[in-house]
Amino acid sequence: MIESRCGIVCSACEYREKMNCKGCVKITKPFWGDQCPVKACCEGKKLENCGLCSNFPCQLLNKFAYDKEQGDNGKRIEQCRAWAKH
Repeated sequence: MIESRCGIVCSACEYREKMNCKGCVKITKPFWGDQCPVKACCEGKKLENCGLCSNFPCQLLNKFAYDKEQGDNGKRIEQCRAWAKH
């Protein structure tokens, strides 16, 4: 099941229940800010997730996936690849 645009597995997120977040595929804005550029890009291209993009993995997704503070060392990129195969 696709839970996010960028490959984050929302069901494993520590903030999901605390912030009553339903995941970016079901919300307009993320709880942590006005807009997520990855979500906006993906939705602007009418894609279910980044793994379906012809430019995957792009510079923007890589920036988020490998961010020193909030990145996940590319786990979300691998998740997008898995989602794209199904």
